Amino acid sequence: MNLAKDVHALLETTLAGLGYELVDIEFAARGLLRVFIDKPDRAGGVNVEDCATVSHHLSRLFEVEKVSYDRLEVSSPGLDRPLKKAEDFARFAGEAVRLSLRVPLVGAQRNYRGTLLGLRAGKVALQPEVEDKTAPPALLLVDLDNIAKARLAPEF
Repeated sequence: MNLAKDVHALLETTLAGLGYELVDIEFAARGLLRVFIDKPDRAGGVNVEDCATVSHHLSRLFEVEKVSYDRLEVSSPGLDRPLKKAEDFARFAGEAVRLSLRVPLVGAQRNYRGTLLGLRAGKVALQPEVEDKTAPPALLLVDLDNIAKARLAPEF
């Protein structure tokens, strides 16, 4: 039995029932369990009260489900939110992102920055930033399985 997978499934179901989305979980050193949450409607983002509510609920849930941890941290995913699921790539279409690929698509390049265009035929569509502004915009279509890491890249 895979503890991380079991806890992930338990959290997805529980948080959805509370009106939140599970973004990610981390099992860190010394028994630290980090849970990153978001609000699917993005109205105002996650605040301190949301984190406290979820933390209290999860503490009781983990006691009942006998999930072992020493410390629990619940927080928002931050402005550079990771993108993990197909729904994330559809939801954040139009946003600036950074992608790292497992296997390069073009030449030896594995890291891209650009505008997320959503999903097309089950693949992540990305318009990468280009150095030469006179070149026509490129379009990359990337299999979800080939994405090692993806994050929003907020511009200030």
